[in-house]
Amino acid sequence: MSKINNMSVVKQQYATANNLNIRISIHDKYSTNNMGFGNWIVSNFRIDKGMRVLELGCGTGDIWKNRATLIGTCSKLILSDFSEAMVEATKRNIGKFDNVEYKIIDIQEIPYEDESFDIVIANMMLYHVPDIDRGVSEVRRILKRNGHFYCATYGEHGIIEYLSKILSEYGVEGNMNKNFTLQNGYEILSKTFFKVEKLEYIDSLAITNIDDMVEYIYSLSSMTSLNNVPKQVIKDILMNNTIDGILNVPKEYGMFISS
Repeated sequence: MSKINNMSVVKQQYATANNLNIRISIHDKYSTNNMGFGNWIVSNFRIDKGMRVLELGCGTGDIWKNRATLIGTCSKLILSDFSEAMVEATKRNIGKFDNVEYKIIDIQEIPYEDESFDIVIANMMLYHVPDIDRGVSEVRRILKRNGHFYCATYGEHGIIEYLSKILSEYGVEGNMNKNFTLQNGYEILSKTFFKVEKLEYIDSLAITNIDDMVEYIYSLSSMTSLNNVPKQVIKDILMNNTIDGILNVPKEYGMFISS
């Protein structure tokens, strides 16, 4: 897929918050790790009082929801996304704080001076960036010398791989976006950052309502080949893979901390 076409798909996927909310919901309802991926991500942040923090690709801003104390620790928190719709969704979710700004920003052209931030965050979004090396270089440029870059992502052996196997007859295998994963992220980040650490989050899904999983599947851009397949057909396949009424789906998620 060309970079231009890829960006068109991304814009379409995030034109509204609907698809993202469906994907967030499946994890909220059925994750076997009760801590929650968002809580785990935040638990690894080291944000000291007075730090300037920039989040790129904030989505709906969920990791900041109900975290007024953490927000107050920042001297400035800028929540940004490539999509105007996502920025608006974040505004609604997080609300007004004197030290919070909402911006539309492309990671490939970050509009701030060198060494402007102590912390930069880019969760579950680097795989969408057409020129990822340029994006990472921009992050390095605006980070202070002792700053940290936090970026969560998925692995190549989780939900999509599992779904691709059981739905292989519909040609979905191999459509996963592997531009930035737990498998290749270290190599990508190490081109720009001196120190890169990988952390893994242990989790899976235990789905009890198959209809929710069907909606999740149709929210994925990597499953576009299913658009002409009746949802009942997909539901039947998923039902055939349940054990005692539960569809057990592996997850592979984690994050990198770079400095």
